[in-house]
Amino acid sequence: MTDDTLTARRTVVLSAAGITLIAVCYGLARFAYGLFVPAFRVAFDLDGAVIGAIAATSYAAYAVGILYATVATPRLGARFVATSAGVLGAIGCGLIAAAPDPGILALGVAVAGSSTGVASPPLAHVVARRVREARRDRVQTVVNAGTGLGVLVSGPVALFADEQWRLAWAVFAGMCAAAAVWAAMVVPSERTTRPRTQRRRSRLVAGATSLALAAAVSGSGTGPVWTFGQDLLRDVGGQSAGSAAIVWIVLGVCGLVGALAGGVIGRVGIVATWRALVAAASVATAVLALAPSSFAAAALASGVFGAVYIAVTGVLLVWSTRVFVDSPATGVGVAFLALAIGQALGSPLIGWIADLTDLRVAIVVAAGLNLVALLVTPPRES
Repeated sequence: MTDDTLTARRTVVLSAAGITLIAVCYGLARFAYGLFVPAFRVAFDLDGAVIGAIAATSYAAYAVGILYATVATPRLGARFVATSAGVLGAIGCGLIAAAPDPGILALGVAVAGSSTGVASPPLAHVVARRVREARRDRVQTVVNAGTGLGVLVSGPVALFADEQWRLAWAVFAGMCAAAAVWAAMVVPSERTTRPRTQRRRSRLVAGATSLALAAAVSGSGTGPVWTFGQDLLRDVGGQSAGSAAIVWIVLGVCGLVGALAGGVIGRVGIVATWRALVAAASVATAVLALAPSSFAAAALASGVFGAVYIAVTGVLLVWSTRVFVDSPATGVGVAFLALAIGQALGSPLIGWIADLTDLRVAIVVAAGLNLVALLVTPPRES
């Protein structure tokens, strides 16, 4: 805690700007790729393996973004890094909107994906250092729930744009630019300087390995749902574009429930919360795979998945700031880098399995992968 603890009003303003930045970077620049996979498949003649590989470029760029933000936040300040996240999102979405071929599409997806890795560490760093301790976990998970808000927004934009997917991505680019301006106005700079020995100790802190393993395994099992969920509903389940988009909107609406993760952790503990969420994510993924033609089942499963996924990432965020007490940006970087690595490996793997067998089988495999995360749990402390 510093002497510059934010007032309640400034905390609300920071939370609003933070949730907006997370919404455009995660919900639009990154995860909206999955919403438009059916359109991309037709426009660029893509198969499952290529779709998964392009998604993997997003996750790989996400990892690079995390590394940059983890190092840059203490040196350049949270405001500069958070603003750069919105700028990268705008550039990436613009490239997607103008993509003439799969190569530029992949580049745009990668640049847009990098924005998510850049966004999380500076926001978590500021919240951990400037928000009153009693509000901290709740604010962290509220800001993190911006992903659900972005997914919620992307669905209606896709419906309005219909087959004009380029228009939709141009709109996303504008939203990212607006979020960048807001972040530049309200996110504190919050530079920190530490002795080299302290920085080294923070990277080797006890509990980092378990945190990274849990995040990587969870990423490998949940990432494919974002990449192939719409493909599953439309191409396998035979649902209309409108129905599939509504399911996506339900996912986003329910994702906002993930903001409650901080309060749940305070009531039942982080270990019980983690186990319940991982199990629920696997069940929801399996239901989605087994009943893609049922609108009701798909909406229910997607809603549960949306709420649980955002809550899972919220738990990882809180877990990371508890393990890396002296360097919150580093902790978030470790957790979300591992999550990205898991997603980068999981999406092409599931795409490959889908090409060999069936997309339903592949998504069931993803549900099984996610269950492995139950083998790793947070420390039972505090």
